[in-house]
Amino acid sequence: MTNMDNQLDQFRDVILDAADRKQALCIRGGGSKDWYGREPVGDVLDTRAYSGVVSYDPTELVITVRSGTPLTEVEAVLAEQNQMLAFEPPHCSANATAGGMVAAGLAGPRRQAVGSVRDFLLGVAMINGKGELLHFGGQVMKNVAGYDVSRMMAGSLGTLGLLVEVSLKVLPKPYAETTVRMALSEQDALRRLNEWGGQPLPISASAWCDGVLVVRLSGAQAAISAAREIIGGDEISDAEPFWIAMREQSNDFFAQAPLLWRLSVPSTAAPIVLPGEQLIEWGGAQRWFRTHDASMASAIRAAATAAGGHATLFRGGDRTGEIFQPLAPAVERIHRNLKQAFDPSGIFNPGRMYAGL
Repeated sequence: MTNMDNQLDQFRDVILDAADRKQALCIRGGGSKDWYGREPVGDVLDTRAYSGVVSYDPTELVITVRSGTPLTEVEAVLAEQNQMLAFEPPHCSANATAGGMVAAGLAGPRRQAVGSVRDFLLGVAMINGKGELLHFGGQVMKNVAGYDVSRMMAGSLGTLGLLVEVSLKVLPKPYAETTVRMALSEQDALRRLNEWGGQPLPISASAWCDGVLVVRLSGAQAAISAAREIIGGDEISDAEPFWIAMREQSNDFFAQAPLLWRLSVPSTAAPIVLPGEQLIEWGGAQRWFRTHDASMASAIRAAATAAGGHATLFRGGDRTGEIFQPLAPAVERIHRNLKQAFDPSGIFNPGRMYAGL
């Protein structure tokens, strides 16, 4: 029996003991996303001892890693083959792990072009609340008949079970990238982004704030040059720090946000008028509002709903209250049934997403 097998046995023992005692477990990797969602509770179950790359086939664009593997290690292995996690997951600290990345389900600037964490999650291995080691999905895109349980784990914040392995699709890094900026009003920026979104342009990221639109182009140099003729703007010579700061939310807009709201809406939604400053990403589909006013919650959620989307109190505020958009009754029943099926004793990160779940 290997050390990793022993570690799985230790995880199982901790889970079964907690289930017997009805003791909550706080599943945690590096703790880099502790601020996300509702307040963590319970005894910490640290995943970092279960670490390492299980398999990596650059020709098949698939990597399988243990949940406690540092995200920096995963990205370093991929970089050696000029490949990447295309959804640009935020690290939030040097301690971020692969399991935490999947559990949080957060994606960075390139999400508008390639998709979310869920779209790249091929399979998972997890331990449920009965101590059973379960495998879902696999290492190819089309291997699932029926409901794709593995993708359900993306963004579940550890409420359904302990992730122990994840298999991810990876992509080659772009041959070339160019970033341009231009002065535009919010309305004009949204109009142009949606016009460009309907054309075969290699736009891989966008960000509008304070009257300035920044757009990244990625791909073959010929495609980028052709897109420049259509889009215009002034080239930014060294844009990588800008996009890293967007991914990590370390620029001035995010750093100065006591309360940060994320609105997920259709990219075609009109400008949303609310008190406070705004930053727009993902071609108009992700809109950030920062405010000092905690009483704005109802108005912000109503504005997001009116625009055809939903709102999340992303950072700051009362983490014991409701963070995510309240669930419709039918959807809440589905969540409760899933929680009961995977975690009948209710020990995994209870209440991390919604009170009572």
